[in-house]
Amino acid sequence: MRNVIILGSQWGDEGKGKVVDLLSERFDIVARYQGGHNAGHTVFIGEKKFVLKLIPSGILRPGKLAVIGNGLVIDPAALLVEIDALESAGVPVARRLFIGNRAHVLFPAHRMMEKMSEGRPGRVSIGTTSRGIGPCYEDKIARRGVRIADLLNTAVFRAQYDSVMQEKVAIAKALGIYDEELDLPRIRDQYEAFAERIRPMVCDTAALLNRAIRDGKAVLFEGAQGTMLDIDHGTYPFVTSSSASAGGACTGTGVPPTRIDGVIGVSKAYITRVGGGPFPTEALDAVGDRIRQRGNEFGAVTGRPRRCGWFDAPLLRYTAEINGFDSMVVTKLDVLDDLDQIPVCVAYRRCGRELTEMPSTVAEIETVEPVYESVPGWQTSTFGIDTYDQLPSKAKDYLAFLESHMGVEVGCISTGPERNQTIVRQGSRLENLIS
Repeated sequence: MRNVIILGSQWGDEGKGKVVDLLSERFDIVARYQGGHNAGHTVFIGEKKFVLKLIPSGILRPGKLAVIGNGLVIDPAALLVEIDALESAGVPVARRLFIGNRAHVLFPAHRMMEKMSEGRPGRVSIGTTSRGIGPCYEDKIARRGVRIADLLNTAVFRAQYDSVMQEKVAIAKALGIYDEELDLPRIRDQYEAFAERIRPMVCDTAALLNRAIRDGKAVLFEGAQGTMLDIDHGTYPFVTSSSASAGGACTGTGVPPTRIDGVIGVSKAYITRVGGGPFPTEALDAVGDRIRQRGNEFGAVTGRPRRCGWFDAPLLRYTAEINGFDSMVVTKLDVLDDLDQIPVCVAYRRCGRELTEMPSTVAEIETVEPVYESVPGWQTSTFGIDTYDQLPSKAKDYLAFLESHMGVEVGCISTGPERNQTIVRQGSRLENLIS
């Protein structure tokens, strides 16, 4: 039995899609456990580029099953567009994709509510994707949400939909932001048609996964976003609305913690962030711009330029503690190839004192002083290297430096977007977890 969680250790966009696609070859099922179509996992296979937003990256591996767990919020229209795109590209989805019947349904009104919230005077703008993810999770927590199982029962769905939408219209009209083009009866009819298309894929995915594990199948759990965007452990309020840390894998799929064998974190060789919020090691200079261009740091879903900065070891120590990482995957090492010196943040200082714990508030994080150590660059190409011995000695030194300050091994290194542009270190804990 091998059941492993893969998740982001920074602020998302670490390259999880490629890592899940790569490792899914060793597993039977890939299960996504939180988030919505605000998360884009990009995978390159030859000249084909796939951007998966709801469907687990493992769907790209022939014969593997993919599960969308109960912890997600699902826009059926977005899901069906994704399914159709995969089928058109020659990736079969039928009888391979399973949708949790307890996952919540996202409606156009959720997008309206999010745009209203983000644009309201006096409101701190989080910098969301405006896809309605947060308001859908709000309905879930407020116990007024519509679940996939409800969507499939026409009588139940109509009653719930009418009640929830009437409330949202009343709120929107009171605030003067009601979208007159929001044709609620037409949308209800559309969703009933969506229900019929996804019906064959819907099941009790918690039962499916636990049964598979009892039968000796191996499950890879795929997280979206990153730990620093976790609703409980991230830089609140500049976070997502779901549990993006390792604990979310259990609550979002219904698989108990006792069934989990390992946790693998994914981190860039530097760090990026999208939207608002504190960023202690942000590089607000020409070098930061150069990293953005070399790393193609633009959102897979929104196209927004990502904020770029230097590797943050205190942040990684924090996320390693929260998640219990057994091993780390470091991606985009090649983006740093041309630098002669690479700063790494090894500690935070605040008010003249070195901090031993991650500050809990945005105000505190915004006033920390990063303590940097400079590591010599290797100034030669690492692009496409697929064995550890081929790496330049100074690139190995950089990875060893990160290991020593994170307290976690680097078990895998990505040197390009393709599957084969990856190094799995022999004898690492990561290799043992996936073998």
